[in-house]
Amino acid sequence: MDNTPTSLTLNENIKSRDKIIVRTSLVGIIVNILLAGFKAFIGLLSNSIAVILDAVNNLTDVLSSVVTIVGTKLSKKAPNKKFPLGYGRVEYLSTLIVSGIVFYAGGTALVESIKKIINPEKPSYNIVSVVIIGVAVLVKFFISFYFKRQGKKANSGALIASGADAFYDGILSASVLVSAIIYMITGFSSEAYVGIIIAAFILKAGVELIIDSLRDILGSRPDKELTEKVKSIIMREPEITGAYDLIINNYGPGKNYASVHIELPDNMSVAQVDKITRRLEYGVFAETGVILTGVGVYSYNTKDSLAAEMRKNITDKVMANDWALQVHGFYVDYDTKTIRFDVVIRFDIKSKDALVKLHEEVDDLYPEYDFLIITDVDISD
Repeated sequence: MDNTPTSLTLNENIKSRDKIIVRTSLVGIIVNILLAGFKAFIGLLSNSIAVILDAVNNLTDVLSSVVTIVGTKLSKKAPNKKFPLGYGRVEYLSTLIVSGIVFYAGGTALVESIKKIINPEKPSYNIVSVVIIGVAVLVKFFISFYFKRQGKKANSGALIASGADAFYDGILSASVLVSAIIYMITGFSSEAYVGIIIAAFILKAGVELIIDSLRDILGSRPDKELTEKVKSIIMREPEITGAYDLIINNYGPGKNYASVHIELPDNMSVAQVDKITRRLEYGVFAETGVILTGVGVYSYNTKDSLAAEMRKNITDKVMANDWALQVHGFYVDYDTKTIRFDVVIRFDIKSKDALVKLHEEVDDLYPEYDFLIITDVDISD
């Protein structure tokens, strides 16, 4: 698979993605360093805690971009015996580090703002400083647009999140600008209070980043759009009547490994099944980049219509329970008088309790058969 044109194209796309992330992050570093320097100078000159805290926020953005670059580089290390699936999750760890930095910055900003309320100091603004703050606001909005656009182009959640963060920074900088204008007109200083608002936004951003990065590290539910795409590719095969139990494990942005069960007629040979599974592995990888590491097979009865009737009756009975989400893998073995199928149940239902109830219900329908029922959890859409 690695030598196919599609694989080569995918590798080129990965390289292009890395370049976009690094280049965009470098632009963010340069711009934020300049903004932080200007704001810090104005803040010290005008004795404005809000402007100084806004400058500190720009420095955290610089550090975030640095960590993003380092994380991107480390995540591309080749797999080895110790880490056979690569280092892709390093990007999520780098996001967690950034989250801690942002949260710390927010806490520091909050403490300093409260100190200013207790021991107030009069700021000193002039027209030049206000104009520079206004320019900084426009730059932040531009950076927000640039990061979001590049993030979508590279399919980088980190860049998109940085773009959203830059947008909020622009809003906060605008609030500092407004407070400066109010002070120049009325003499009322709202600096420390604006600083508290800024601190609250920084803390909120830090918490959200921590939650998002932990979700990626722990393993969250696969993206619905991706699972539906994978299943739609699988269902193009005319012999396949269903795709179930799709599990996608993520090992970094764009590094997804999956397993799935497919339903095939019981009169197919192993050679035929092998051809289908190999086509699936190639097709899914070519269109989504997801690597199918395992394709399990359910068979369905093709010899008579009795099994179809039994399947309908049992499915209707099982799905009458509000905790039953799906029935699949249904097969009737007439020789051993066995019926087997899987049931997807809600997470808040105990598997043991569900099995007891299911056996009671289906035994009443077909007492002459033994039942092999497996309960599955609702892993993906």
